[in-house]
Amino acid sequence: MNPSRRTVIRELLAEKPFIALKELEAIFPEVSSMTLRRDIEYFEKQGEAIKVRGGARSMKYITTTMEDSFHKRLGENLSAKEKIARCAIELIETGRSLFLDSGTTVLTLASLLPDERHTIITTGPNVALELIKKKKPIVNLVGGMVNRDNISILGSQAIRFLEDINIDIAFIVPSGFSLKNGLTSGNYSECELKRMVVEKARQVVVLVDTSKLDRSLPFTVCGLDKIHTIVANDYLPDDITEAARSAGVNIIIAQ
Repeated sequence: MNPSRRTVIRELLAEKPFIALKELEAIFPEVSSMTLRRDIEYFEKQGEAIKVRGGARSMKYITTTMEDSFHKRLGENLSAKEKIARCAIELIETGRSLFLDSGTTVLTLASLLPDERHTIITTGPNVALELIKKKKPIVNLVGGMVNRDNISILGSQAIRFLEDINIDIAFIVPSGFSLKNGLTSGNYSECELKRMVVEKARQVVVLVDTSKLDRSLPFTVCGLDKIHTIVANDYLPDDITEAARSAGVNIIIAQ
């Protein structure tokens, strides 16, 4: 290992949002591509980068600072979260393979979920801890790097884990939702993982607290064309309602 090489890479990650593997190969012509890939993996394990196709994204430029902390959100809109969670539970059939997103709304869903036989995959460590209080569900926690802001698992390890998992119904919670940009997230790696879940799931159910409407964060998870059902705590704006129905999306207003 050449410590000075990693020092240079660390400096590049501090200066640029993205470093291409080809760029590193040009800077270090005497070093193999495999070694440079291992360097990228090293920085991912250190929480300084996210390994993506063709290089690495700097965590300095991939933040969730525009989102409130998990602990602040935990005490907000409790009634809305409970309404959404109870309504979402009605969509679940015993014996299904479920994906539960991270976040405070899903944590509420996990606490209210009846003790029945399901296979559940989640990216939320606290969601998994809530689920194992029950005796019957099989709970799988995705492995990878922990995002402190959202208390969620992300990174290339999480992506690889999900590659071999079949999902019947995925319950997704966006950080923002707008007609123009769809479901959005403030973290690129989290967004990448949710995109994969959306593509793999037979049904995608989006849990929407209407306080997140008309809020757009930097990274789009998907548009209405990838969604099957929206569960919201209140009526959606007319333009979103019309667009969703045109896309064949079922809208459920939790009462």
